[in-house]
Amino acid sequence: MALFLTLTTVNAGAENWPDGTKIDSWFANTSKVDVNTLGKQYVITDYGVSTDSTIVQTAAIQAVIDKASENGGGVIVIPRGTFITGSLFFKPKTHLHLVEGAKLKGSDRITNFKILETRIEGETCPYFAAVINADHVDGFTITGKGTIDGNGYNYWDEFWIRRKWNRQCTNKDAQRPRLVYISNCSNVTVQDVHLINSPFWTNHVYNSDHVRYLDCYIYAPTSGVKAPSSDAIDIDKCHDFLVDGCYMNVNDDAVVLKGGKGTYADTMSVNGPVERVIIQNCQYDTVHGMLTLGSESLHDRNIILRNCNSRNANRVLWLKMRPDTPQQYEYVTVEGITGKAKSFLVIRPWTQFFKPLKRDDMPESFCRHITIRNVNMDCDNFFDVGTSDKYDLCDFTFENINVTDKKLAFDPNMIPETKVKNVVINNVKH
Repeated sequence: MALFLTLTTVNAGAENWPDGTKIDSWFANTSKVDVNTLGKQYVITDYGVSTDSTIVQTAAIQAVIDKASENGGGVIVIPRGTFITGSLFFKPKTHLHLVEGAKLKGSDRITNFKILETRIEGETCPYFAAVINADHVDGFTITGKGTIDGNGYNYWDEFWIRRKWNRQCTNKDAQRPRLVYISNCSNVTVQDVHLINSPFWTNHVYNSDHVRYLDCYIYAPTSGVKAPSSDAIDIDKCHDFLVDGCYMNVNDDAVVLKGGKGTYADTMSVNGPVERVIIQNCQYDTVHGMLTLGSESLHDRNIILRNCNSRNANRVLWLKMRPDTPQQYEYVTVEGITGKAKSFLVIRPWTQFFKPLKRDDMPESFCRHITIRNVNMDCDNFFDVGTSDKYDLCDFTFENINVTDKKLAFDPNMIPETKVKNVVINNVKH
């Protein structure tokens, strides 16, 4: 069985979304941003930032960002070397560029990160800022072949110690910053950079649109002292989002769709749907889920995962269903997937830290119009699906599937209106 895929960029301009509407030509543009077109370049060491890699220089680096903003914008350039910082806040018309050999390294002390009103785990509440923050910065870019290193070891170590003391310890109980938080932005590009060792979520994008992640390397350790909840890319209440050519290895889910949680989450304006997302041409090593809808999703529609390879994913498509939240997942297509995975399709109730309330007009939760096709993989369990009176499953399509499967649990009769065409499991056609 073929375990690797030749990754090619598809011309999205001539295609349709799973619901039949046309994919906008924007998704076909995987060209890189030329940093030389973004304005004056401010090399931080030319503006008072020390080359001493042992001191925290949050104020000095922020002063360079502020100076660029006051002068009409520009590119904050991190030169070769290591520069330690707490939370940095980019402003309109400012950008971040890390040259090859540059490392912007997060402080390992939470005191160096501001507490402010932000978005975390499907809620808007006071929490710690990330290392890199961009709010209302349309056109924001992070470029270059350098590294943003979250320096997460001490945060991870403390988290696991807390878990030993209290098995119900939540992510918020163990105070940790994210690596990159982008909010309320349009036309964002993050390209070529190494985003590693995040204390918490690696990239979190909220209430933004037309966002591109191109050829990024996203890593957090999955052995030894593991990096808890180090999701690669969290897409939270966003639309028009492209992830192309990225490498992901994290100790949680890779690309995760979020939008809110709770029994009345759909009535709150801070929450919302995720629509029109393409993840393509990516390489996954160890991740919990290649594409995960939930655990903090409301309505996800027109989502495509395609032309990707997994070396060691726990799951390919994971639909987490919270009994306390109205969740509607529809028009999702997964195609052109190769490699190895423990499970391919997983649909199960998700009950970690949930709080159901009584609501007489609770909207129906469902998964429908889900298509899985052109798959060639080795799996332990291709079809890990559980039904529930809390959600409905309907109208799945399995087409051109060739997998090995130790569990042999494939049962399309569990899902009404399921279509099966050319499905081969352990050399037996279904």
